[in-house]
Amino acid sequence: MRSFSLSIGATLCCCTFFVASSVSAQDLFSGIDPDGFDKSVRPQDDLYKHVNGRWLLNTQIPSDKSNYGSFTGLMDTAQENIRAIIEDSAKAPSNDNERKVGDFYNSFMNVELIEKRGLDPIQDELTAIRELKNLDAAFAHLGYLQTVGIGGPVSFFVMADPKDSDSNLAAIFQSGTSLPDRDYYLKDDERYTAAREALVDYIAQLFKLADQPYGRRDALMILELETELAEVQWPREEVRNAEKRYNKFQISELKTLTPGLPWDSFLAAAGAPGLDQINVMTPSFFQGLEKIGNKLNLELVKAYMTFRVLDSSAPFLPAKFEAAHFNLHRKQLAGVPEQKPRWKRGVEATSGGGAGDFGVLGEVVAQIYVARHFKPEAKKRMDELVSNLLKAYESSIKDLTWMTDATKKKALAKLAKITPKIGYPSKWRDYSQLEIKADDLFGNMTRAAKHEHQRMINKLGKPVDREEWGMTPQTVNAYYRPSGNEIVFPAAILQPPFFTADADDAANYGGIGAVIGHEISHGFDDQGSKYDGDGNLENWWTDEDKEAFEALTSKLVNQFEAYEALPGKTLNGRLTLGENIADLSGMAIAYKAYILSLNGKDAPLIDEYTGSQRFFLGWGQIWRRLYREQELVRRLVTDPHSPSAFRANGPVINLNAFYEAFDVKPGDKLYVKPEDRIQIW
Repeated sequence: MRSFSLSIGATLCCCTFFVASSVSAQDLFSGIDPDGFDKSVRPQDDLYKHVNGRWLLNTQIPSDKSNYGSFTGLMDTAQENIRAIIEDSAKAPSNDNERKVGDFYNSFMNVELIEKRGLDPIQDELTAIRELKNLDAAFAHLGYLQTVGIGGPVSFFVMADPKDSDSNLAAIFQSGTSLPDRDYYLKDDERYTAAREALVDYIAQLFKLADQPYGRRDALMILELETELAEVQWPREEVRNAEKRYNKFQISELKTLTPGLPWDSFLAAAGAPGLDQINVMTPSFFQGLEKIGNKLNLELVKAYMTFRVLDSSAPFLPAKFEAAHFNLHRKQLAGVPEQKPRWKRGVEATSGGGAGDFGVLGEVVAQIYVARHFKPEAKKRMDELVSNLLKAYESSIKDLTWMTDATKKKALAKLAKITPKIGYPSKWRDYSQLEIKADDLFGNMTRAAKHEHQRMINKLGKPVDREEWGMTPQTVNAYYRPSGNEIVFPAAILQPPFFTADADDAANYGGIGAVIGHEISHGFDDQGSKYDGDGNLENWWTDEDKEAFEALTSKLVNQFEAYEALPGKTLNGRLTLGENIADLSGMAIAYKAYILSLNGKDAPLIDEYTGSQRFFLGWGQIWRRLYREQELVRRLVTDPHSPSAFRANGPVINLNAFYEAFDVKPGDKLYVKPEDRIQIW
C-alpha cells in the first residue's frame, strides 16, 4: 500500500570535482573504466558499444532485477548501507524515531506472524466493500481508500498551483488500471495480449486465495472495466503537456463537468471536505468515467474494489499473496525471474525505493545516511560545479543565434532564479505522530499511509513549502521541479561513475557535470520552458522564438523516432522529447563548462586520451545498462527517458566537439552533416 505520487519532470543527476592546477597528470587517473571497452567498435561508429561493449557482454542482470547498470549498481551499494542503518536502529535505537525504524523493519521481517494472521488484517476493508449499498456510496469509498494508500480510477493529491507557485492546490488525475500503460489494453501486440491474460489469471488467483467467489468470472469483467478506463485515459505524451493538464475548476463547476459523480462525498471521504477549487488534470477522462459508471452494476464495482485492496495489500500478506503479486508485476510485466530477498524488500519498505517513494520512515533513515555517507566537501564541490554549469549556460543563452534578445533576457532571468539543492534537505519530515508497532506490519502500512495522506491534506490553505524535497537523500537520482524552478541532487548519486573525487576533471564533467546540465536544461525543455523563473505556468516567449524552438525540437523528435529499440518497436519521440532535450543541452553546456575550467590551458593526456575524449567517454560509461525484454517493452510506452544506448549516442551526433574529439568523418556511422546537427541551448 503506497500513497499516490505524481512525478512530473526529469530524473538523473551528477557531481564533479575541480582539480587544482598544481596537480600533475601523473597524479591523476582518468576516471574511465577501460575494462568495459570493446575496442573492436570505433567511437566514431558507436560510442555506447565502444565504451561498454565488453561490459555488456560479460555482465548478467541479477536474478531479482529487471535491468542492471550504473544506476542500479549504486542503488545496491546504497541499499547495503541502509540495511546497516536499519539493523543498527533495531539493535540499539538512540531515539524514538530510530526505534520506529527498527520496529517497522522487524514487523516486515516477522514472516511467521504474517503467515499466522493470514487475511485477518484486511478483513475490515473487505467487509466495508461488501456492505456498500449503492454506486454513490462506492464512489465515496474510493475517496476513503485514498487515505490508506489504495488507488482507484481517481487519484487525488495536493500540488503547487502551476499558475500560482506559492499556493497549494488540490488536484485529481486519471488512474485505475493495473497494467503499465493504456497500450497494454488497447493494442494487439502479442506481449500486451500475454499481459492481459496474466492479469486475469492474477485476479482469479487473488480471489481464490481470499476465498472470494466467482474469481475468474469477476477477473474477466474487471479486465473489461479496466480496458474501458484505458480507452478514456489520455496518452502519456498528452499528459506531458503542462498547459493541457492545468484546468482549475470551482467545485460547483466540477459538478457541472460530471454531474453524475458525487464529488462532495468523495472529497469528504478523502479528508478534504469544503474545497473551493481543484485542478482537474484530465477532464475528458472524468467525463468518460461518468459514462462508464452509468452502466456499471454494484457487484462489479465491489469486485473491482476488492481486487484493488487485495492487489495493494498482497506484498504485506502471507507468502502466497506476495508470490502472486510478484508473478504479475515483476515476473510477467518486467521479466524478473526471482523475487528479491526479503531483507531488500524490507529496506525498500522502510526507506523508500526510488523517485517520489519515501517508504514508511524514509527521512529518518536519511538523517543517519547523510551523517555516515555524505561528506561536507562533496557538497562544496557540487556547489562549485553547479555554479560553473550555470555560468556556462548563461554564456550559451547569450550566444544563441535562433533566439531574439527579448526572449534571451527572460531566459537569463529564469536561469538566475534556479535554486540548487544538494545532498539533503534543510529540514526533515516529522514522524512524531506516526505509531509503529513491532508486531503489526499491515497496521504499520495503513497508519503510515494515513499519516502521509494527512501530511498532504495539511498543505491545503498554506503556502508551498519550498524547502521540501521530492526524493530522499539515499535515492540514486536527481530532478528538476518546474513549480519551484529548482534542481535537486541527493547525496547517494554523488559517487563513481558519476563523480570520482580523485579523478581528472574531464570524466567528471562528462558524467556528473553533463547530468547537472541535464537537470538545468529541464527548465528549458519543451515543457519546463513554459514556466517562468518563479515557477509559474506563464508564456515568456515571443511567437517568433517559440516557432523557432519548436522547429528545433521537432527535429529531435524525428531523430529519436528513427531509433528501433526492439524489432518493430521504435522510440516515442514525443514522450521522450523533454529528456532528449535535457541530455543534448546538458552535454553541450557541460562541455562548455569543462573547457572554461581549463582556464585556457591544454588538458593533460591521460591513458592516451585527450581531455575532450575523456569527457565523451565519461558520458558513455554512465549509461551502461542491460534490460530484460519485458522491461524494455514496458519502458518504451511508460518511460519519458530513451533507452540507455540511445541516450549515449543520440546527443553526441549533434555536438561539434564530439566530431573534433574523435575525428568523426563522412562515412562514420555517427556522422551527421553539420547543417543537420541540432543545437537547442
